[in-house]
Amino acid sequence: MGSRGPIPNREEDLARPRERKGGDVQEVTKGTALPTKVPHADSDWHPIARKLWDAVKVSGQTTYYQQSDWAYLYSLCDDLSHYKKSFKRSSQMAQVIYAALGNLLITEGDRRRARIELSEPEPEVKPASVTAIEDYKRSLGIA
Repeated sequence: MGSRGPIPNREEDLARPRERKGGDVQEVTKGTALPTKVPHADSDWHPIARKLWDAVKVSGQTTYYQQSDWAYLYSLCDDLSHYKKSFKRSSQMAQVIYAALGNLLITEGDRRRARIELSEPEPEVKPASVTAIEDYKRSLGIA
């Protein structure tokens, strides 16, 4: 997990790369990502826990999730559901659940602390030659 403290700026917001600022550049240990299967949400979960589960399933950070991450999120959503359905809520329990969700890089701040930045996908641009050919076909009435 990333460091504590203020949320770092996005890489594109920096005047120069971090490694040129004299900051510590840490070596990365790499492994092989294995295929994962996303479990189904529990139908008895509180609607907020279900909404969180559904939102995470379509979020960019799940590119890095392994089966253990999905199991951890499932457990946290189950805990969150139990917490939300409870008549007597503990602020300490909420703090523990939300801190644990931070370990899964749920929010942008959590991802930036871990030096993970999600970018908008690049729009698919047709080459000018393809556009010209399509225009030519249209003018001939072929397309």
